[in-house]
Formats: sequence, C-alpha cells, structure tokens
Amino acid sequence: MKHSLAVHAAILFSSLPFVLSGDPLAAQEKSIPDSVKGTQQTVSQSSNTRSLDSLNRWSNLQMNEMVELYQWLHTHPEVSFEEANTAIHLAELWKTMGFEVTTNVGGHGIVGILKNGKGPQLMIRTDLDGLPVSERTGLPFASKVKTTTKDGATSGVMHACGHDVHMTSVSMAGKYLAEHRDQWKGTLMLIGQPAEERGSGAKAMLKDGLFTKFGKPDFAIALHCESSTPAGKVALKNGFLLANVDSVDIEVKGRGGHGASPEETIDPIVQAAELVLSLQSIVSREIKPIEPAVITVGAIHGGTKHNIIADSCHLQVTVRSYSPEVRKQLLSAIQRRANGVAATCGAPSPKIEISEGVPALSNDQKLTDRLRSVLESKLGKDRVLEAEQVMGGEDFSQYGLAGVPIMMYRLGVISQERIDRFKKLEQPLPTLHSPEFYPDLEGTLETGVASLVLSSLDLLQ
Repeated sequence: MKHSLAVHAAILFSSLPFVLSGDPLAAQEKSIPDSVKGTQQTVSQSSNTRSLDSLNRWSNLQMNEMVELYQWLHTHPEVSFEEANTAIHLAELWKTMGFEVTTNVGGHGIVGILKNGKGPQLMIRTDLDGLPVSERTGLPFASKVKTTTKDGATSGVMHACGHDVHMTSVSMAGKYLAEHRDQWKGTLMLIGQPAEERGSGAKAMLKDGLFTKFGKPDFAIALHCESSTPAGKVALKNGFLLANVDSVDIEVKGRGGHGASPEETIDPIVQAAELVLSLQSIVSREIKPIEPAVITVGAIHGGTKHNIIADSCHLQVTVRSYSPEVRKQLLSAIQRRANGVAATCGAPSPKIEISEGVPALSNDQKLTDRLRSVLESKLGKDRVLEAEQVMGGEDFSQYGLAGVPIMMYRLGVISQERIDRFKKLEQPLPTLHSPEFYPDLEGTLETGVASLVLSSLDLLQ
C-alpha cells in the first residue's frame, strides 16, 4: 500500500525509540508541512511561471515514489566498487523514464542519455556508493547490510553521506524532465558514478570513455548533502569549494630485537613518534598562514608485544590543500621529513606511498553565478545561501579538469527545528559519515529535485 509523505513521516517518527543513540531530539514531535497534508506549497512564493507551477503540481503527485525510492536505496547500501545492485536498480528505473542507459562504465557506473532536439548537453551526476559504517539512527528502515573490510573485519554498511538522497533527487529530476520535454531542448545526461568515497570513480568513468562515447557536456552539475544547511535551502560558492585530498602511507623501518636491549636495535616506533610531531609543524612553519592546509596522521600501527621492538611501524596520513603549489609543497615536505628522521636514527629509508589523490573542486564562476540567479529568483533569496569552503574532498572535480564547466552545490537536509533543538541542548549535529546521521525528508527531497530541475530548465535552452 502506498502512503502520502505525511503518513510516511508519521510512521517514521511514531516508531522511533524515546532516545536515539546520538540524537536525543529525534523522538520529539515533528510538525509536518502543509505541502504533505494535501495542500500545495509552492517551491517559490513569488514565481508563477508555467514550468515552476508544473513542477510544484508534479512533485506533490510524485512524493510517494520519491520516498519509496529513497527508502529502498537507504536499506540497500553497497560500498565502493561493489555497487552492482544499486546500479541495476537505477538503470532499470531510468530506462522506464525513457533514457537510453549504458551500464558498467568505469566499473559499476551507469549513463542515461535523453535527447530532445538541438541544444546544449547537460550532465547531472549522482554517486552510488555507501560507507562501511554501522547505522545507529534507530530508524525503522535503518540499514542492516553487512560487509567484510579489507582487513577482514565485519562492518555495517550505511548511506552515511547522503548518496541515497543524491540518487533520489537526480532520478526524480530526470523523470520530470523526461515527462516535460516541451520545456527544454538539448541532451540530458545522467550519470551514476561508483566509488566516490574512494576518490576513483570519476577518473574510472572518464578513462572508460565517458566523454568520448556519450559526448562532452557543455555543463555538469551535482548536489551534495550538508547537515549544517537547513532542509529546504541550498548553498553555492564560486571557485574553490573542496580540497585536494591525498593519502600517504609511510612504513618506518628499523631493526627489531628485545625490549631489554634497545641499544642493539633501531626502534621504528620511536622514529614514528618523532615523525608524527615533525609532520605537525609543516603547516605551521612551511606553509603561508593564508593558505589552507591540513596534515593528519589518522592511524599508526607497530609492534606486537610489550618487550619486543619491531622491525617496522606503519603510519597513514591524510593531506588536504587547495592550490597545486601547496599540494606539491606538503607532499614534498612529508617525504623530506620522513627521510630525515630515518637518517637521524641511522635507520633504512622509509617506504612512502602516495595514493587516492583527489584534486580540489573549483566551481566555474560563470555557471555558478548563472544558477545562483536562477535559484534565487525561483526558490527565493532566503533559500539560497553562500557555501563555506571545507577541507573535504570530492572527485566531481575530475570532470572540471576534463574541460567541462562544473558546479556542485550543497543541499540542506536537517530541519531548522531539529538544528535549533540541538543548539538548545548544546549538542553537535550528527555530521556526514556519522552512524547517527539521517536527513529529514520534508523539504530535502522537494528542494533537491526542484533545484536540479530549475537549473536544468535554464541550461537546456
């Protein structure tokens, strides 16, 4: 049986425990907007254009399908490189909408093409993968999927970064545009990209001929969930939005032996401790203070027993920056200091591997200004915010480096009421990648679909 969104919400919140792990506010009564009780809430109170009125009416009729698609995706997450069932589900859905769909592009990537006469080509991207995170939201449709990690551990799998919201918004925007071809001209290109969380899916799709087989788009847009932006609002920014991201693995080498005779050994753990402290001063003493940069040692593994000095110690480091120059400077300094510590201790040179690099994401200024104007005029200026730069990474940047004007914007997913209650209790909001993270569907799905459709209608002229 299908339910209205109001009924979905009532079921959702009435079934929550009194206190959810990490979210003591979720069990409080949640007001349901009139738009989901049968009265129409327009996306923009000031605009009465034909396309916007049509979108409002259509969205209200499609809300059941939006919620059902979101909940299916949320309960069937798959980690990077394993998104087979997710890709199949979306591919079949896009086919029913009239898209010509190609699967297995750069792995489990999918491409949907809808041609509608002469005009520009617009690419809208969604990511497919979930995270190896065990969900602790307490939701009645919480993910129960399990996976085995590379180190053999068992972990839950969860869409803790909102990719289920991304897929739902992009798919439903595609459906609207497929059903309203009288409102636009050109080619709509939907892509479902694998392995975003591993920073390699975009490059894999490009290497597999994304732009040669399906045409190089004139524009590419994408949205991304953000917990600090209220649901019903979006946030945009010209230029740099997200950082260069590099992973550095350092194997510090020594000479093992008995802990009671350290003079006969070269202790790699002592070397590692010295190196950790040395790395912290790269940003503070080698990088200009006005240049954003981060070096974080996220993991350190070495030794097996109290009285044994090991042969080696392994450090895992994440490095963040914006400019190519600073990126190069940080990586060079890490290598120099690692070799310097080894030389000081008379140890063999360390093994250093740099991997999973994701370039900084810079939004095209002309495209961003254009879509900001569109969204402000349609959604209202109070719903279009200025996004802040963060040091997270996104491989959507690869499409920009491939020569396409790109624009990624942030979609608010937490209701203002819920944000206010967390502030009142002086507790932090569950962030992306948190096992307690979940979006408020009211306002989130409507705004996700509307912002994509309105942007597309303006670009596909």
